[in-house]
Amino acid sequence: MAIIEIDKNSGFCFGVTRAINKAEEQLAKTDHLYCLGDIVHNSNEVERLKQEGLRTITHEHLAELHHESVLLRAHGEPPSTYELAQRNDIRIIDATCPVVLQLQKRIKHTYDNESKDSQIVIYGKRGHAEVNGLVGQTNGKALVIENIHEINKIDFSHDVYLYSQTTKSVHELKQIIEAVTQRMTNGAQLRYFDTICRAVANRIPQIREFARQHDLILFVCGSKSSNGKILFSECVQANPNAHLISNESEIDPNWLVGMNSIGICGATSTPMWLMNNVKKAAEIITSQQK
Repeated sequence: MAIIEIDKNSGFCFGVTRAINKAEEQLAKTDHLYCLGDIVHNSNEVERLKQEGLRTITHEHLAELHHESVLLRAHGEPPSTYELAQRNDIRIIDATCPVVLQLQKRIKHTYDNESKDSQIVIYGKRGHAEVNGLVGQTNGKALVIENIHEINKIDFSHDVYLYSQTTKSVHELKQIIEAVTQRMTNGAQLRYFDTICRAVANRIPQIREFARQHDLILFVCGSKSSNGKILFSECVQANPNAHLISNESEIDPNWLVGMNSIGICGATSTPMWLMNNVKKAAEIITSQQK
């Protein structure tokens, strides 16, 4: 029978764990709680909490609420969300990740105190909840670039302050910094800040090593997870025999045939209970293949 192991470094990061704990603490006191957006980019965990009374809402729905409690997830929110909550007498349960909150404060400080001729550039996924919160610190004026191919949108003749979404690739950020530095003109300067969360960045060498140790990798991840896409890519580079699944129902038994060692890992938004379910399913499948 194959050895099946769950990566001990996988599972929720601190920010997600904190948000879910806050939700469960509140739900223990009441029959429902609103959450602005999915509390985590994993549909299985969202559904579990829905059964406990967590109701996911949009910003449009938030505008219609009054005298309710609303959880802000780890991704953070722009100032406009807090202003709306105050107007509607909404009690905010703020679960913004401390790493994200610190980044928001740094960007706001730059926006408030630096020359208006300078540019604030954010390396991140356009429209992502965290990025929306970061751009909101600049009254919507920050430029978002998703990759190195978009740096041409930057005005290299003015000072640039470059920040990063906390879950982006450290390697790609370095590439962007090098490319922008080479393009600066007219004495303009690039000031960059490595604001990538090390709870995510440190997973990359760990997950590479884990992937190399096994014949087969089952990577468990929700389709909306940004860091999941990055980590799965790292898995595939270290071990091409890797498959991305959202839960145990997506395991193809043919993948497991002849495998002596199977590794199960996931994103920072993947709950440990879900990886345990995958492990149990894999154990059943391999036991039937004897």
